[in-house]
Amino acid sequence: MSSQQTCSYLLANLNPVLCSDPWVFDHIAKGAPLDLDMATLFALVQEAEGNTLIRRASAVTQSPPALRPTFAKITLQVCSDLEAVGLTAAVAQALTNIDMCANVVAAALHDHVFVPYERRFEAIECLEALSFSAQQLHPED
Repeated sequence: MSSQQTCSYLLANLNPVLCSDPWVFDHIAKGAPLDLDMATLFALVQEAEGNTLIRRASAVTQSPPALRPTFAKITLQVCSDLEAVGLTAAVAQALTNIDMCANVVAAALHDHVFVPYERRFEAIECLEALSFSAQQLHPED
């Protein structure tokens, strides 16, 4: 089955929303116990070398969050289809154009973009501009 959503529709309707909390990506070595506080956990990714937890920086007790990169979570409020083509690439390219890393996590309904916390407002402006541009190019979407 292919997606009925076009990339232009998704981009025109991005509606990026910034979460105020800083987030960290914690690598937990294989076999180490996991602290799965669901109130502070965004995602758990199982990898061959262990697990990666994406969680609020305030939940980290091992090494202080100040000693690791923190990220802002931006949720793209457009309800995207996992089979839609081009959304992740377009968002990543727009952020690449301003020399910003982007870690995108797709979920069943929305995509979430993690960007450097100190550049979060710049990222929001970039994504809003991307959406505005798509609205101008495809006003029917």
